[in-house]
Amino acid sequence: MSHLGRPKGKEEKFSLKHIVPELSKLLGQNIQFIDDCIGEKVKEKAANLKNGDVLLLENLRYYPEEKNGDMNFAKKLSELADVYVNDAFGTAHRAHASTTVIAQFFPENKMFGYLIENELKSLQKVLNNNEKPFTAILGGAKVSSKIIVIEKLLEKVDNLIIAGGMTYTFIKAQGGKIGSSLVEDDYLDMAKNLINKAELSGVNLILPVDSVNADKFSENANTEVTPVNEIKDGWMGLDIGNKTIKLFSEIIKNSKTILWNGPAGVFEMDKFANGTIKIAEALVDATSKGAYTLIGGGDSVAAIKKYHLEDKVSYVSTGGGAMLEFLEGKDLPGISAMKK
Repeated sequence: MSHLGRPKGKEEKFSLKHIVPELSKLLGQNIQFIDDCIGEKVKEKAANLKNGDVLLLENLRYYPEEKNGDMNFAKKLSELADVYVNDAFGTAHRAHASTTVIAQFFPENKMFGYLIENELKSLQKVLNNNEKPFTAILGGAKVSSKIIVIEKLLEKVDNLIIAGGMTYTFIKAQGGKIGSSLVEDDYLDMAKNLINKAELSGVNLILPVDSVNADKFSENANTEVTPVNEIKDGWMGLDIGNKTIKLFSEIIKNSKTILWNGPAGVFEMDKFANGTIKIAEALVDATSKGAYTLIGGGDSVAAIKKYHLEDKVSYVSTGGGAMLEFLEGKDLPGISAMKK
């Protein structure tokens, strides 16, 4: 059982029937599919399975009860099986019916799958059993979504590299000129506090030194490279420049444990993908020399896969939000429920 997308009602495009051919190929057998996930018809189908058969249920999110963590819905799902295996790390931070609430109906027969086991091992290794120097690279658009993670990482890392759109909030907080780059004006004081906190913790907080700027948010924009704190009015920073790439790559190369979450620029546009590509390549290089490298968060994972480098780093996490909440030290409902 699983979910797909965020369907409004029973949208056909989000039906799990579309994954049956691929799933059959991956498992090397014909997968049976049923167009519902609860009810007598489903119970009967499940009861008639023979050893080795696989039945795929319809998208759980067709029912609002799934996201609402409805007890009765979870109970109905639990009646289809003798054993519950949760392998959905990507939704472990959500208290949904199928990932959290259902676990209580299997007091003796619940367990994690191999993927969750590997996720937890990898995150524990990075957070608590890391080899020094430990470097974290945080990119992405907003400081606001990463504040708690930054604060937690400042207790653990030797180097904290800031990249992506949130760079410009830090630069503006230091009095730099950022043109019309992405900025969260409400978080300027917070950015300053984080810089001070890093200093007090003895952590090397590294910001970009140069920026690839564009006169519009477009693949065919005019571009120029300037110091990161000297961006002209009307221009916006969309990637890191070569001096920053050199600076970041040097730190990555000299690290033994590296965590990367969030791209260095707008990598979806080839013109502004260079920084993200170069960080990915530096991680691959560090991995080949014995460093432990963990990539997590939707965009970083998309980037590493786009450049076909996922097999050349130590671990690629499947959970963006779940990974961030784990790093923040929060209890993940989907994990806690299995331990009760």
